[in-house]
Amino acid sequence: MAAHLSITMDEALYARLKHELPRKRISAFIEEAVRAKLRPTRAELDAAYRAASNESWRGTLGEVWSVTEGEDWPE
Repeated sequence: MAAHLSITMDEALYARLKHELPRKRISAFIEEAVRAKLRPTRAELDAAYRAASNESWRGTLGEVWSVTEGEDWPE
């Protein structure tokens, strides 16, 4: 459900938004920008980790990095 809100912004910035975006796209653009700036929720992180665990290419990472496990590191 969408919420309606009023915001205050610099006039020059608003003019740029109006110039660069279609009229009906400003709200979506602002929502996208705010979402990108906020930290993900626990549920979003859990979903992303579950999705990543199902990616088949990730199984080969262990093989690729296994060669580093035998190296002697300086003490």
